[in-house]
Amino acid sequence: MIYDNIKNLQRYEQLLPGLAEALHFLQGCSANIQPGRYALTGNNYVNVDAYDTKVTNPVGYEAHRKYIDVQFLAQGHERVLVKPIDEVECTMPYDGDRDVAFFSHTTQGATELTLGDGRFVVLFPDDAHEPQLCIGTPEPVIKIVAKIEIK
Repeated sequence: MIYDNIKNLQRYEQLLPGLAEALHFLQGCSANIQPGRYALTGNNYVNVDAYDTKVTNPVGYEAHRKYIDVQFLAQGHERVLVKPIDEVECTMPYDGDRDVAFFSHTTQGATELTLGDGRFVVLFPDDAHEPQLCIGTPEPVIKIVAKIEIK
């Protein structure tokens, strides 16, 4: 996992193929970006979604195998819980078509991150994460998730 402010993107540009392009896309986004899917180079892409954060996420943690997530908010604030995948109990086995497995909710031992105000997180396959959680009371957010294919 990488957690930092988008203003420090130059520290990470060379770490993974596709990461620099994803970070530059995020850096150029504003609250005016329209929900939808945006293509990046190769099989990499960006999903933009607008929703209200939740007190609890009914699906719990999720994890991916084919893609690395780069999560960023263009508007609002959100909590994301992160735990090593081997510390959460699988509730829905991996679906290769959707590139996702789901895991039970738990806050014990979780790392709690805040997205918003320029902060982003890079989540790898071993990083089970529970997104969309509110900070205090639910609020509308515009979330941008870049998906970087694992080669």
